[in-house]
Amino acid sequence: MSTKILYENYKKSLINEKRKIRFFQLLILVVFISLWEIASRSKWIDPLIFSSPQKIWSLFIEKIQDGTLIMHANATLFETVLGFIIGTMLGTILAAILWWSPFFSKVVDPYLVVLNAMPKVALGPILIVVMGPGMTSIITMGAIISVIISTIVIYTAFREVDPNYLKVLQTFNATRFQMFKEAILPASFPTIISTLKVNVGLSWVGVIVGEFLVSSKGLGYLIIYGFQVFNFNLVLMSLMIIAIFATIMYQLVELLERKLVKTR
Repeated sequence: MSTKILYENYKKSLINEKRKIRFFQLLILVVFISLWEIASRSKWIDPLIFSSPQKIWSLFIEKIQDGTLIMHANATLFETVLGFIIGTMLGTILAAILWWSPFFSKVVDPYLVVLNAMPKVALGPILIVVMGPGMTSIITMGAIISVIISTIVIYTAFREVDPNYLKVLQTFNATRFQMFKEAILPASFPTIISTLKVNVGLSWVGVIVGEFLVSSKGLGYLIIYGFQVFNFNLVLMSLMIIAIFATIMYQLVELLERKLVKTR
């Protein structure tokens, strides 16, 4: 059997495996939604608290038609994406600075550990006082909750790059910037992508918490409002939309990862 045929068979097996995975993922989702609907209608669970897919869908259509859901979803999505980008970029820049200056990294290392251990959500009220009760404080909350962990993880990846790569570049009189550009950064792409995946969830947490505290619009605001008026349909609908948006962001990061791997 030729190499080409073996490759084609391997490719087909991978495609079939992906299809099976997607099928079972969809099956689990359909079974979960069906059981949820049956349990709610049969009163196995309290329909007032746990609602049902049918009620959530009806509310979703109603909010789409009156335009309020689009306004709230757009606000949260914008804040989250901006916080995600800012947090990841700042984390990468700080990690590069720490790698560039070993002395500086040794000085700030214990402070990074303390900041990482600190519950960033607790900084929310302080941010609101400093920046005001607006979108800026919410975006900052979304960024700050991921920037420290991004810095630590990416800096660790920079330090663990094979030193032989740097020795080869040093023999050609490469500058420190060239070593970072040609060896450190490319070798750390997998870790940076992994950090992006983690930051998707962290950014959503930060923004939603910020909206809990201060916002008058957004999905976080809808959740708090739903609790206040005891409208759990609104709460669960908002949570479902957050889950869908977070999944889409995660899939986009995975698409970026595949393109980078293919390019490399």
